[in-house]
Amino acid sequence: MRKNIVAGNWKMNCDLAQTQGLITDLKTGLVKEFNCELMIAPSHPFLYNAFNSTCDTIIEVVAQNVCEAQSGAYTGEISVDMLDSIGIKTVIIGHSERRDTYGETDELLAAKTKTALEKGMTVIFCCGEHLEERKAGNHFDTVTAQIEKGLFDLTSKQMEKVVIAYEPVWAIGTGETASPEQAQEMHAHLRSFIETKFGSETANNTSILYGGSVKPANAAEIFAKPDVDGGLVGGASLDAQSFLNIANAF
Repeated sequence: MRKNIVAGNWKMNCDLAQTQGLITDLKTGLVKEFNCELMIAPSHPFLYNAFNSTCDTIIEVVAQNVCEAQSGAYTGEISVDMLDSIGIKTVIIGHSERRDTYGETDELLAAKTKTALEKGMTVIFCCGEHLEERKAGNHFDTVTAQIEKGLFDLTSKQMEKVVIAYEPVWAIGTGETASPEQAQEMHAHLRSFIETKFGSETANNTSILYGGSVKPANAAEIFAKPDVDGGLVGGASLDAQSFLNIANAF
């Protein structure tokens, strides 16, 4: 079943006190019903605290990253089992900052995705093009290749646990935003491409989120597009009211 989702990626922001304060503000602003699922991704050291603070709410706490290995000599990494042991059931994989800053390859991201799915996790799989790729008219090819290399070794059953997040790299943290029409065009392209591998039922049931300077001012127009199922929100998720206003755009 295709879901509307608004997920806040807090990245490397907020110490423990700030994390607790932001969660308190979110809980204070919650209403009984949203027309979407709410997720937040605090930094790894505070996931357990965040989970315990939100387990009685509609907010799901998710992880920003995970290791492709299940255990072993991987200093500084965090495994799926570790996340599962503290109640985390969803993980973001393939964010452009992981690809660009830390050199995570399509092959590594495919391995991370498969490990997470085999352990029953839900994966938010990120894809997106750089500005030069869009200017050259290669944006569809770039994003298609990321999806094919990252996800096309999965089974249809595994694909049911995958959420796609399309994030044009040129719009992340820049204040620039893809137009609602550009977002819809890419989301429709992605859904059509998923259908070629997994069939129409899986494609139609796959939630595809837009990420890239989503704000309360533009969220409603973006979310109104038929193939946009929500947002992966960066900076605006660090302000509770801003994040909740984005969720209310549905």
